Amino acid sequence: MSEGAFVAIDFTLSPEHEEIRGRVREFINEAVKPAEAEIEGRGDAPPLEGGQRVERLISLRKQAHKRGLWLPHMPVEWGGMGLGHVALAMVQAEAAKSYYGPWVLNCQAPDEGNMHTLLHWATPAQAEKYLKPLCQGTVWSCFAMTEPEVAGSDPTLIRSNGYQDGEEWVLNGHKWFISNAHRADFAILIVRTEDDPDLPQAANTAFIVDLPAPGWTEVRQIETMHGGTGHSEILIEDLRLHESQMLGGPGQGHLLGQYRLGPARLAHCMRWIAQAETALDMMVDRSLDRYSHGSILAEKQGIQWMIADSAMELYQCKLMVLHAASKIDANEDFKSEVSMAKHFVANSLNRIIDRAIQVHGALGYSTDTPLAHMFQHARWARFADGADEVHQMRIAQRTIAAYKDHGTTKSATGDLPI
Repeated sequence: MSEGAFVAIDFTLSPEHEEIRGRVREFINEAVKPAEAEIEGRGDAPPLEGGQRVERLISLRKQAHKRGLWLPHMPVEWGGMGLGHVALAMVQAEAAKSYYGPWVLNCQAPDEGNMHTLLHWATPAQAEKYLKPLCQGTVWSCFAMTEPEVAGSDPTLIRSNGYQDGEEWVLNGHKWFISNAHRADFAILIVRTEDDPDLPQAANTAFIVDLPAPGWTEVRQIETMHGGTGHSEILIEDLRLHESQMLGGPGQGHLLGQYRLGPARLAHCMRWIAQAETALDMMVDRSLDRYSHGSILAEKQGIQWMIADSAMELYQCKLMVLHAASKIDANEDFKSEVSMAKHFVANSLNRIIDRAIQVHGALGYSTDTPLAHMFQHARWARFADGADEVHQMRIAQRTIAAYKDHGTTKSATGDLPI
């Protein structure tokens, strides 16, 4: 390489992708946000309920489909936009400026992650029955792995189990915090089927469960900090499934789960960036509008520091997500980068929203702005798809291993050309 030459790191979008981002932004601002205000009853009007609510939401999905903004993460042959993960980042970051945005575009959790999983693991018959309607937006799904009796961050401890009885599998167990289970048409269920595998990670198997089903009982929707929103506790008692309902092979449940969670974690980060940017925008807007003790808040050093810290963190979040997404698109090992991004973005989201609430004062603590609702949701980010401490443990292990193997930690810090 000649003197003065450099390695280009270019995050400039292609004209085609820039055009898509513009259309997403326009759709969210002009159609989805006003509809969201109408649906939630902001202002003097009451919120929409029942059939009116459903009809309004479905109309938004029809508009997204008509505008060519449907299913950004899936291949064209499945009715999607065929975007890679870097391009998907800019779509998710625009869509999630509205609470309903990702759902309207059919790229919301947990369906988005389940689509990727089925695309990779499903048989042709399973894909036709489950993936096709999921892509069309006519069904809902859930991913049932977490259990109350064991640490959710260690799937090798799963106690829900299954045994084969002829052409059927009989499943028993207990799951909880299963997002979307209350309304799901099918579940991807992870249970232990191998008693003494060579590796602990080869004990679990995935099954597809049509819902409702005899033996699958929703005990309750668990109330959380932000209310009861479909995170369900499920009791599984002698649930019988034909062997054709197995997703992947015996003992591949852990592998399947990890394959699903990597890109899904990053998709969460993309949506969290949208929320963090919204909070920062609100923080700056409030600081320019609020007058106290001789000047507007924007002229006070304490407020400037909060704005500066938030801007720097958001910059880091965006770079980490884009770099991790580029590694996925390049078919490179992305586990470490996604793990670091997930931990950092989740914590930044909490800090930025908290600062925005502080700058708004009592108004930010009230429900007159979306900040209180955003903060309730943000706290979940620090343990969903892996608790902070588990990600820190894995990051440390990879950093130590990198030094042992290469005499430097370079490969554990993004393996960048610097």
